[in-house]
Amino acid sequence: MRTERWRYRKMNITIRNMQPGDADALYKLLSDPAVMRYLEPPFDREQTEAFLHQAGLTKPPLVYAAEKNGSFIGYVIYHAYDRGSVEIGWVLLPEYWGHGYASVLTDRLIDRARQEQKSVVIECAPAQEATKRIAVKKGFRDCGICDGLAVYRLP
Repeated sequence: MRTERWRYRKMNITIRNMQPGDADALYKLLSDPAVMRYLEPPFDREQTEAFLHQAGLTKPPLVYAAEKNGSFIGYVIYHAYDRGSVEIGWVLLPEYWGHGYASVLTDRLIDRARQEQKSVVIECAPAQEATKRIAVKKGFRDCGICDGLAVYRLP
């Protein structure tokens, strides 16, 4: 199996394939009510394990682990959205909110999509202001609401 790692010097952030050993850190993230506020109800251990296997350990993965200096800080979303686009996003532990990590991760995911000659989509809950601010700051255009989610597209 090919292990994929995207390393960035800025902030010592690495994006890498999820591993079975990420289950504990992922559970800490997905069981936190603050983290899950705009996503779903907090996950129990069984839901976390299912998510890890169905989204992180699939081929190709739908999500990747994000690390700072080798420590799990959350995950990024990177997968096909439609024929010409990828969906990107991030879910981070609260201690990494408001410090620029989501912005740096967004830049790296956009760079990756550009290398693949894909356009980029971000979906979020309409009330999720932090995500919307990043989308606007990065030049995404507001495409309205689809299936209850705000959709932003970067051509």
